[in-house]
Amino acid sequence: MSHTIKHLLIGGLIIMTMGSAAANDLKLTIVNPPQLGDPSPNGYSTAVIVPANARVAYISGQGGHDSTGGLSPEFAVQVKQAYANLRTALDALGASPDQVAKLTVFVVDHEMSKLGVLTQNVKEMFGDALPAQTLVPVPKLAVDPMLFEVEAVVVLPQ
Repeated sequence: MSHTIKHLLIGGLIIMTMGSAAANDLKLTIVNPPQLGDPSPNGYSTAVIVPANARVAYISGQGGHDSTGGLSPEFAVQVKQAYANLRTALDALGASPDQVAKLTVFVVDHEMSKLGVLTQNVKEMFGDALPAQTLVPVPKLAVDPMLFEVEAVVVLPQ
């Protein structure tokens, strides 16, 4: 089996990844420069490098609607369901959470007290393979009772 070794220089930090050159090697490289602090306690990584041999898929924003279209008025319930819906979309692509390179989350009326719920759900789904992530506070989403939405960028084999 052939292997490739790659070096990446980011802000004085050298990242070395080694992996198989096979087309099914989709390992993402997570980069957390120490100069920027460790973001993992907050449920994200600073940057993620997608392998050159990958296709990219985009999952539209998933809200907290259940399979009947019902939507809880509780923020924590909506977040949990939105991540379950994201998992369903990943399954439909034949992908797993460790193939997610980037999340964008939208939170209605964001306040610091919501970060615990967000971080808990991200860590439950992604474990240590935390994707890059951006949180965007918004005044409202597509449907008035929606309080949370998550979209994803996913790496797929060629």
